[in-house]
Amino acid sequence: MSATRCEIRPGAYADSIVLMQLQSALSQLPGVLDAGVVMGTPANLELLRASDLYRGEAAAVGPDDLVLVVKAEDDAAAAEALARVDELLARRRSGAEEELRSRSLSAALKLLPEARWVAISVPGRYAAGVAREALELGRHVFLYSDNVSLAEEVALKTRAADSGLLVMGPDCGTAIIQGVGLGFANRVRRGRIGLVGASGTGLQSITSRLHALGAGVSHALGTGGRDLAVEVGAVTARQGLDLLARDPDTQVVVLVSKPPAPEVATPLLAAARSTGKPVVVYFLGTPLPIRRLGNLHFAGSLEAAARQAAALLEDGVAPEERRDELRSETGGQFLRGLFAGGTLALEAVQTLQAFLTPVHSNLSAAGATPLPDPARSLGHTVLDLGADELTVGRLHPMIDQELRLRRLKQEAKDPEVGLILLDLVLGHGSHPDPAAELAPAIREILEERPLDVVALLVGTDEDPQDLAAQRERLSEAGARVVSTLQEAIEIAVARLSPPAEPVACPVDLAALAGPVAVVNVGLESFYDSLLAQGAQGVQVDWRPPAGGDEGLLALLEKMGS
Repeated sequence: MSATRCEIRPGAYADSIVLMQLQSALSQLPGVLDAGVVMGTPANLELLRASDLYRGEAAAVGPDDLVLVVKAEDDAAAAEALARVDELLARRRSGAEEELRSRSLSAALKLLPEARWVAISVPGRYAAGVAREALELGRHVFLYSDNVSLAEEVALKTRAADSGLLVMGPDCGTAIIQGVGLGFANRVRRGRIGLVGASGTGLQSITSRLHALGAGVSHALGTGGRDLAVEVGAVTARQGLDLLARDPDTQVVVLVSKPPAPEVATPLLAAARSTGKPVVVYFLGTPLPIRRLGNLHFAGSLEAAARQAAALLEDGVAPEERRDELRSETGGQFLRGLFAGGTLALEAVQTLQAFLTPVHSNLSAAGATPLPDPARSLGHTVLDLGADELTVGRLHPMIDQELRLRRLKQEAKDPEVGLILLDLVLGHGSHPDPAAELAPAIREILEERPLDVVALLVGTDEDPQDLAAQRERLSEAGARVVSTLQEAIEIAVARLSPPAEPVACPVDLAALAGPVAVVNVGLESFYDSLLAQGAQGVQVDWRPPAGGDEGLLALLEKMGS
């Protein structure tokens, strides 16, 4: 008849990799049918119960107590297996005398003072405290741990940013510094493509594809999945872009993340535009309708992001096309889009909302803010003048321009408006000469006040309206005439998007310099990985402070503060 034995070791903390390895070793011993090795959290104890390995034999088991359970063919085999736990642990640590180990972070940094990074993978309720200590000691942080509160993340990143330090994480799975992977990372060749990512597996996917495409990686900076949340404000992502912009080893940048909040995407893209380097942008699941805007290149998938970055590297950095100066003295800072084409209006909304926030519209579009009254614009507004509510009792604006002419004068009188964007769609069935009506109206409003008017002209040289004549009339009236919506949006963004906020305390480029030296606090597998990659490292034999006693821990934190 089988027998089950349980042993509790109070305060004997071990990381998840050690627990897994010890459980596997116990399961392979003679006579052992099953084994469980966990820390005594309620969730872990419930898993043991579900496996019929634990029935609550020991009272008052705490989350930092080591729970060892062995189910064997008989009681003697179970007892023998538990008696070999220390031997199995010692065997696992054979060769440890050749490694650098320490009992505290401060002591570890005395052993390896050149370490610029502290990698943290301890349980979430302790991780913020370790990260704070690392920042106090002037080190950058790779924070793999999850279950760190949002408030703690904001506090850590604010403190780091004020000190010119990086906090990658929490819940940051991947980073590569000078070819050395932190956390989960693939072995990829060194190169001139740098990455900033709020998606760990996204970074791994792109860096792996770059390697397969023959390109290489300078650095890959993870941010943690919540960095682009409104509360955090993309602190680490903006620091990362600033670092790669100044890094002489990086020629092309890739920015990848899960969909950011619109109010975060706008300043983040402004920061990407300010790098002066080609930046490939992929926001998972929300690709923008355009492929390029200035130095920004938009991808629709991880694979596309890798291919675009590799192609940009091969092509070299092309100089930006010079554009005529717009009327910077207009003073107005808002855009008003007056579209006859509904599809053009929709694409304009979907693109502009990433750069100008918020964009109001009478269209139902992802990212657009509903306009309460289509007759009255608010802030940045894009109108589909052909929508049902605006064409009751009148012809479509591609035929009858009376509504657009009236709205053009109305918007121009608003001193907060800096740019008016409109379309002229030629062809059979449309107005026979739209510029004949629009050009005088544009000339009139420009005589009253300085204003930027951009006209998107859609048509061919065989259309009955005479494409060249339409362009000439609009240009003579003072409008900037373009042939694609992308050109129009690029002008609007260059004119109206807020400038990138400079990083208050830039991170020193020494953060990316080699040789890489890291103090690892937590999962020993990460430490082993660092050594295998040729990095210098010290492993901290971390234990929960105050023996895991929450009350005593709270008291110590209060005394420390």
